Amino acid sequence: MIYDTLDHIARYESLLPGLAEGLRFIQQAPADITPGRHSLSGDNYANVDLYTTREVNPVGYEAHRKYIDIQFLLSGEEEVLVRPIDQLVCTSPYDAARDVAFFRHADPTATVRLGHGSFVVLFPNDGHEPQHAVSQPLPVKKIVVKIALP
Repeated sequence: MIYDTLDHIARYESLLPGLAEGLRFIQQAPADITPGRHSLSGDNYANVDLYTTREVNPVGYEAHRKYIDIQFLLSGEEEVLVRPIDQLVCTSPYDAARDVAFFRHADPTATVRLGHGSFVVLFPNDGHEPQHAVSQPLPVKKIVVKIALP
């Protein structure tokens, strides 16, 4: 997992193919970007979603094998719980068509707060449970960039 602000994206651009493109996309995205899927190069893409955060995420933790997530809020604030998948209990086996497996655990290892220019990069071993309200449920506009693994 990488957790930082847009002020420091140059530190990470050369780590993996596609990461620089994804970070530039979130940095340059206008506040009025259209919700839905936005194609990037190759198999990379971004989803822009509107939703209201929740006190409890009933789905639990998720993890991916084919893609790395870059999560960033254009508006609002949310907490993302993060824990290594080897410390989680699988509740729904990996679905290759959707590139997701679901997990549960009582306690997060880390809680990252998105908003105010911060982003998180989540790798296949990072179980993550997004959409948590910080203090109360509020609407957010979120970009999740999906970077295909080589």
